[in-house]
Amino acid sequence: MLKPHGTLNWDLNQISDSLKLTPKDTRDYFTDGRRVSFVLERRLAFEVLGGTLAPSEGAGFDLIDKDGKKWEVRSITRSGIYFCPSYMVGSGRSFEEKGFLNKLNEIEGYIISDIECFPNIPFWKVSKSTVQTWYSTNQLGSGTKVSRVKVLSLLEKI
Repeated sequence: MLKPHGTLNWDLNQISDSLKLTPKDTRDYFTDGRRVSFVLERRLAFEVLGGTLAPSEGAGFDLIDKDGKKWEVRSITRSGIYFCPSYMVGSGRSFEEKGFLNKLNEIEGYIISDIECFPNIPFWKVSKSTVQTWYSTNQLGSGTKVSRVKVLSLLEKI
């Protein structure tokens, strides 16, 4: 398996105490990709990449590393992960291959974090060429959505 490039660690009890929530409720919050992304993106940008956040939420990427390369952040959740742009995911939205391929052309790759492991979240830096290979060999599901088991298997084969 491709070893994680690193792990972001949190002190669950300290966060729970600060938020005045139970450790279980805190863990539930931090394993929801929609909620944890705000914090995760900032830690990855500043601590891991030595870079910055994208200039706006509407940008086609999430982070810029110290060399000016653009990265997309994705979380592995209980239900899996997707690689297409966020605007293609959700009720009433649909996958468009051209938009997905354009996104790949714009970025250096993905930083994939396994948020199910909170409070110690491993992350992998995966190049766009690896994701392009997964896509062109039909290893990504419909709309580029992949189950948790499948993405961990794909990471294992890198």
